[in-house]
Amino acid sequence: MTLPAQPSPGAVIEVQDLRMTYGAHEVLTGVDFRVLPGEVVCLLGPNGAGKTTTVEILEGFRLPSAGRVRVLGEEPASAGDAWRARVGVVLQSWRDHARWTPRRLLTQLGGYYAPYATAQHPRPWPVDDLLAVVGLTEHADRKVVTLSGGQRRRLDVAVGIIGRPELLFLDEPTAGFDPQARRDFHDLVHRLADLEGTTILLTTHDLDEAEKLADRILILTGGRIVADGSADELARRVAGTAEVRWACDGQRFVHASDDATAFVRRLFEQHGDAVSDLEVRRASLEDTYLAMVQTFESGDRTAAPALAEVTR
Repeated sequence: MTLPAQPSPGAVIEVQDLRMTYGAHEVLTGVDFRVLPGEVVCLLGPNGAGKTTTVEILEGFRLPSAGRVRVLGEEPASAGDAWRARVGVVLQSWRDHARWTPRRLLTQLGGYYAPYATAQHPRPWPVDDLLAVVGLTEHADRKVVTLSGGQRRRLDVAVGIIGRPELLFLDEPTAGFDPQARRDFHDLVHRLADLEGTTILLTTHDLDEAEKLADRILILTGGRIVADGSADELARRVAGTAEVRWACDGQRFVHASDDATAFVRRLFEQHGDAVSDLEVRRASLEDTYLAMVQTFESGDRTAAPALAEVTR
């Protein structure tokens, strides 16, 4: 494969034929994808698929065995401090400085970003504003060691975005969050992408979270990307039909249709108010993910699971 001398214009992340080998074990066998400015992209895959390795290479913490990687126009492993100031990382856990307070810690860390502020990207994020955004205002002056697991996780997020990053890596960002904290975090991700223009690459095992947050889903298995698209696009690829369920005159029916809207319209034209308990269902991201991974791991690259047509 011949690679271009320069990255494609406009790409925040560009990965071409990325390979990673540990001894005789090839973890990544040719990964290719691009992420554009402002996109929220979720990397999914079973344990051991190479998600962490891929993200660590993009963050500059690991050297690839082969391939081309450009992040914000540079090779991550050799990029300098000015590049790192443009990148934010939220790890699965971050527990240093237990005797500091969130306010003091964020103030200290924020100072490292100030020399890299520009008119387009002021840095750091004002500490009081950031504490409010992540929901830690009331706990700003408590020692980190006294915070609950969910509060510490909020602090992890604050540490990752204190420098107002142009690109943010999120690794299992809501692990340990209660439902309200998870919803608040989802609002924050949308704010970062929509209002701040932040490009976000996240990994998660919560497929419902991925479906809510991501503009695009990448599925990594067998050492390469086997699917790339929105949750809806991938669902249509796995199951182009929708499943329509309804009841009529005491009987229940299930029908698969390529055009659910037209089918439902005809259903009401034929049966009117006799139709009840109507439900239209497409494959969820979980259905799609499991089907694609199982299809790939089975060695069948052509099979595409679909919803069957059933009437009963």
